[in-house]
Amino acid sequence: MAQEPNELEKKEKSFDATQDELKALQLKCEEYLNGWKRERADFLNHKKEEMERIGIIIKYANEELILKILPILDNFYLAEKHLPEDKEFKNGFSQIKKQLEDFLSKEGIEVIETMGKPFDPNTMEAVGEAEGGDEGTIVEEVQRGYTLHGKVIRPAKVKISK
Repeated sequence: MAQEPNELEKKEKSFDATQDELKALQLKCEEYLNGWKRERADFLNHKKEEMERIGIIIKYANEELILKILPILDNFYLAEKHLPEDKEFKNGFSQIKKQLEDFLSKEGIEVIETMGKPFDPNTMEAVGEAEGGDEGTIVEEVQRGYTLHGKVIRPAKVKISK
């Protein structure tokens, strides 16, 4: 039994319509898949950025505590200039100061070197002028400056030569 041409045309049209629908669905599926891939990549990038931010927060978490300790270290430097001649007392005092310096060093604190260097407004604060040295160089350090992992947490207060 041969199928009638009309019925055959209907089946072909139905088959073509199904093929077109299948292609449309495949395109929609690809579109959704690509959208999910982009969202996944965005999520992974966001996650990476958040981990970096958390790392920075952890790296500088002690900054406030260290800023509270620095005046104590400043007082050690001031007191060291006025120590009595007792050798044992000087040694004990120096040991305590050294422990504090070592602790701060392990936490990532570094002293900003100033003496004899040109003035750097990024790491130093000018509090006056003094005689001597080349113009614009540091001749006196009024207060030490410090960095925490390369970030200035307290600028050095200095006097600059005229």
